[in-house]
Amino acid sequence: MNNIAILCPSAFDYILNKTGNMLIRYKPESVSCIIDSDKAGLKAQDVLSYGGNIPVVANFDEAQQFEPNTIVIGSAPQGGFITEVYRKELRSAIKYGCDIYSGMHQFLNDDEELSLLANEKGTKIYDLRRPPNPPHFSKGSWKDRKSKVLLIVGTDCDTGKMTTAWEISERLRKKGKNIEFIGTGQTGILLSGHGIPVDAVIGDFMAGEIEHAIDQINEDKDLIIVEGQGSLTNMYYAGVTLGLLHGSMPDYMVMTDEPKRKLDVTGYKMASISSVMDLHISLMNNFKQSKFLGINLLTLHMNEDDALKTIQDVEKRFQIPATDLIRFGNRKLIDNIIEEIS
Repeated sequence: MNNIAILCPSAFDYILNKTGNMLIRYKPESVSCIIDSDKAGLKAQDVLSYGGNIPVVANFDEAQQFEPNTIVIGSAPQGGFITEVYRKELRSAIKYGCDIYSGMHQFLNDDEELSLLANEKGTKIYDLRRPPNPPHFSKGSWKDRKSKVLLIVGTDCDTGKMTTAWEISERLRKKGKNIEFIGTGQTGILLSGHGIPVDAVIGDFMAGEIEHAIDQINEDKDLIIVEGQGSLTNMYYAGVTLGLLHGSMPDYMVMTDEPKRKLDVTGYKMASISSVMDLHISLMNNFKQSKFLGINLLTLHMNEDDALKTIQDVEKRFQIPATDLIRFGNRKLIDNIIEEIS
């Protein structure tokens, strides 16, 4: 993909536009503009503190000056359904000749109006969340698995699990390690080019689909890193998290957390890092011994001194490396993973 316009009406911020933001962070050279009428006139850097001069425009008509050939729906509203605002911009983009990449639960290829229009204009719609068909049921193949698996987990949604998984993967590769990344949501799938949209899979097959994805990977990998989803303590998304945990049967885990967050994305009080870590270990104990190798914190809204003190306090409390990979680099986290898998 290149010349991407990211569609995120009224949702261009550091949380709501998480799919678009990952493209802005990791593939900025491919992003031509961002569509959000609320922040039109700003640059990506103004909103995210990264992304440079990628412009924000009000609608697709304004986006045409940048000659996009692809629209990516960057935001992920609860429920995963497009509104009329999205539909209007998508119609305009298809008529212009853009391909559409959507991570919505609502499959746009099944939308009669949009699919017919795309067919007429010779453009393609990619539904990133469409699950495999036929589905794969669990076989228990993890018991004979030779490759080690690292699963990224969190105290809540939007605590940086995808970013953590991608950053660890890329940093280990730079250290010469043979790493496989498995995307489990639209963002990870979009960045890596493959994966399993686990939250769109029928419940009985969630674990089986992740197990199957791991089984397809050559056994010569130093580590398989699985992008996490949701949280075991989030009342909306815990089922997906549990299916992913039992599907990956991880040898190792890395925890993510946003220290200053008081309420989770459902509006309920946040669970503590220790309680969520204990819960993961307890759920794994019946099957295998798994352990945490580190903690990655989202400290975006903390000043540097408070953030570093929090990281140091977390390290002291849990006796494993902690950092904010984006803000403070590897610290001891990447070395600890390398020591474990070597």
